[in-house]
Amino acid sequence: MHSERLKELGIELPPVAAPVAAYVPAVKSGDHIYTSGQLPFVDGSLPATGQVGAEVTPEQGYDLARIAALNAVAAAAEVAGGVDNIEQIVKVNGFVASAADFGGQPGVINGASEVLGEIFGDAGVHARAAVGVAELPLDAPVEVEIIVRVRG
Repeated sequence: MHSERLKELGIELPPVAAPVAAYVPAVKSGDHIYTSGQLPFVDGSLPATGQVGAEVTPEQGYDLARIAALNAVAAAAEVAGGVDNIEQIVKVNGFVASAADFGGQPGVINGASEVLGEIFGDAGVHARAAVGVAELPLDAPVEVEIIVRVRG
C-alpha cells in the first residue's frame, strides 16, 4: 500500500508539526480529513523564509511545497490511523508568498502535487488551487493544506 510506496521512494513521513497557533493539525469529518495549512518545517524550523521571486527561488519554493505536502500527509495519516488508510487525495490548496512580479505559483505548488502523485498514484490525482499571497505565517514561503478521503 502507500506505506510500501513511501519506502520504495525513500520517503519517511516527518513527525506532525506542532501547531503555531490555536488549531489542530487535522480534523476528521465523515470519511474526509481536512488538514490545517502546513508550513515546510524540517526538524522544527523553516529551511528558508521570504517571498518566492525575491529571497526564495521558484525551485526552492517547489522543494518547500513538497516538504509542506509531506507534513500535510503526516497530519492526515495521524488522524486516519496510518497512511494506508488514506484512500484518495481530494483537494490541495497551496499558498505561495510571492514577490509583486512573481506569477509562477502553479509551478511552485507542483512540488506538492507531484509528491502526492508519486506516493498515491492515481489516488493522488486531485483538484487544486495555487494562490499567491503577500505574506505567510513565520515568513514561510509556502503553505499547503489537503483534503483526503479515508477508508470507512
